[in-house]
Amino acid sequence: MASIMEVFLVRHAIAHERNRKRWPDDAQRPLTAAGARKFRKAAKGLATLLPKSAALLTSPWVRARDTAAILARATGRAKHLDCDQLAGDAAVEEVFDLLKARKDKAVILVGHEPNLSAFLSAALGKRARLEFEFKKGGAACLHFGRRATPGSATLNWLLPPRVLRGLRG
Repeated sequence: MASIMEVFLVRHAIAHERNRKRWPDDAQRPLTAAGARKFRKAAKGLATLLPKSAALLTSPWVRARDTAAILARATGRAKHLDCDQLAGDAAVEEVFDLLKARKDKAVILVGHEPNLSAFLSAALGKRARLEFEFKKGGAACLHFGRRATPGSATLNWLLPPRVLRGLRG
């Protein structure tokens, strides 16, 4: 019998607006300087809520990888692992498959919208279509029972970056 898995979802910080001339491949679009600065503050608050042992997994897209790197520094983690299952064009089922393959008790997933909200909705209700406002740089915490399957999670919290910036360790 598998144990409980805690899953932390983190939406990438504020990135530049889409611009096909500057970034023909949207996966290359970076964070803005202000987005990185604000997330550094939010990451310090978020670090107070994250278990030290949690694995840090991220979308390979630039803005998510940069967000994960900021979070890694704030939490004292050595690194993050790129996972195609968290890319902005990945399907919700791929995230469940990723979690099923992991043995961690806690996992941090850095990704994109609408993917994170779709995963959150599927995790909470098999057939429900729940709506969430998942702000850039915001985070959520889910608890899964025996396995990370659709409809088996409990939402512990969903916090906007403003609240995370206000947390103190």
